[in-house]
This record gives sequence, C-alpha cells and structure tokens, in this order.
Amino acid sequence: MVVLAALYCMTSSVVAHYTKSSPYPSQSGSMDTELSFTKRKALLCSSSLMLSGLSWFKSNSALALQVDELQQQEERIVELFQEISPSVVFIKDLELTKVPKNSAQIAALDDENAKVEGTGSGFIWDQFGHIVTNYHVVAKLATDRSGLQLCKISLVDARGNNFSREGKIVGYDPDYDLAVLKINVEGDELKPVTLGTSQGLRVGQSCLSIGNRYGYANTLTTGVISGLGREIPSPNGRAIKGAIQTDAAISAGNSGGPLIDYYGHVIGVNTATFTRKGTGMSSGVNFAIPIDTVLRTVPYLIVYGTPYADRY
Repeated sequence: MVVLAALYCMTSSVVAHYTKSSPYPSQSGSMDTELSFTKRKALLCSSSLMLSGLSWFKSNSALALQVDELQQQEERIVELFQEISPSVVFIKDLELTKVPKNSAQIAALDDENAKVEGTGSGFIWDQFGHIVTNYHVVAKLATDRSGLQLCKISLVDARGNNFSREGKIVGYDPDYDLAVLKINVEGDELKPVTLGTSQGLRVGQSCLSIGNRYGYANTLTTGVISGLGREIPSPNGRAIKGAIQTDAAISAGNSGGPLIDYYGHVIGVNTATFTRKGTGMSSGVNFAIPIDTVLRTVPYLIVYGTPYADRY
C-alpha cells in the first residue's frame, strides 16, 4: 500500500512539473487550472502516503506486542513449573510379598521386588511431612489388614535432592475422595505448596496441572477452567458438589496432584476425568476438588484421622 501510494505521488509530481513548464502561453488559463489540480492531487497523495505509513507502523507494533505477550506468558508458565514441581510427589501403591523389616528396605524397594498396583500424585501440605492426595489413590492401603500394602512416595527436598519414603495413612475421607499421608522427614526440609481459594474463580481463567501422568514424573499440562459447580461421584458413590471442570489434561497418574492458578496458588486437587467409551482415552472433560473443600477437610484428617462428620 505504501509503495503504490508513493508511485502514484511520483507520477502526479511529474505531471505537475511538465504542466508548469509548458511553452504555450495561449493556454495559460488551462495551464493554471491543471497546475492547481495537480497540486491538490500531490497533497492528497502525500496525506495518503502518511496514513499508509502510520497504518503499517501500527500493524507491526501490534504484532510485536502480541509476540512479547506470548513470550511473557511462556516464561510465566516455566517459572510456575520450576517453583511448584518440587512440592508435587510421586506415589506408588505397592503390594509386597513379605513385610519389610525397616525403612531402609522400603526405600530400596523397586518394581522387581514388589507389585505396582497403581500410581498417583500428591502435594506437600506442610513442613511436617503431611501429603495430600486422593483417597482412591491409596484406598488399598487405607483398608489393608495384611500389612502387605505399602505406599512409596518419591519427592524432592527444598535443596533439590531426590529421595523416597514410606507414606503412612493419617486419615481419609471417601466422601470427598481425599486422603492424608505422612512421611518421616528426618531433618529434610520440604517445600509445601501455596494454598489459594476456589472462591472467585471464573470460567476461562487459565490453570495448570502438575502430576505423574502414566508414571512420567512431573508432567505439566495447561488449560482453562471450563466450568464451575459441577457434581461428580466419589469413591463411595456419594456426590462431590462444587467440583471444578478443566480442559487441562488429567489422566492415570495425575490423580491427587494440584490444580494451580497463574499466581502459583493451588485451587484444587485433580481427581477424575471422563474417558471416551471403549478407549480409555481422556475426553478433555476433567475435574478437581475445590481447594476450599480441601481446606475444610484436611485439618480434621490430620488431627483426628476422620472427617468432621464422622466424629459425631
């Protein structure tokens, strides 16, 4: 557009110059009229050229701004993952052939010495070693009477060192699909998550999920809040109300991990996904227990081992 306007103005200037130098005085009236006309045309072309240049500048400035915003968003996601992933743990549900004698044997257990019955995620609740996860991730351990069910938790301390501990059941609430485990910290400094609130969440708000999808530790998925106030079934068949719906991918191994907002606050506990019939593949309709429900439930599980409703 700018080039065409420039060529048009150059042509107009040539016409104006030629008319002004015409050798025929008898046509002076016509010459003055044409000269005035071409001057106006040149002025219009100059204005058009300036407007075209301004439009081009605005277009390129908008494109540069969009690229800058995308880079900032990408950097923010990277920062959030680096900040929060040390607070997310990998849970293995194991079935043993014999009861281990000490914690050293538990830490040394691998997939060859025990049957892995399932994997899941959780997050560090506090510096005392409490881990929050889904009840269905540790249901076999919670109901075990043989002593052969064991939960092995792999995590990172605040200094970035990897280690594993046995997770022992502190309390659980099947009604809300929540459970609390505890590990022996032994001087290790843990990095708890930052808890947020599920009040004021909006559909369309960005969110992230960190967990161990299909056994791959610290997998990040991103998406948006797709719906609020959903109702989903709990492990004992009762309804969990107020669930958060998201399209951030949640699948096997993600259960119990945190759903996070762009401020780095935990806003929910990933718990369920709808799968395509006959395929086992996620449909993109995923759910998390709102953190306000978790905040009401977990303290009672830590102190009493049972939810508030079961104490009376």
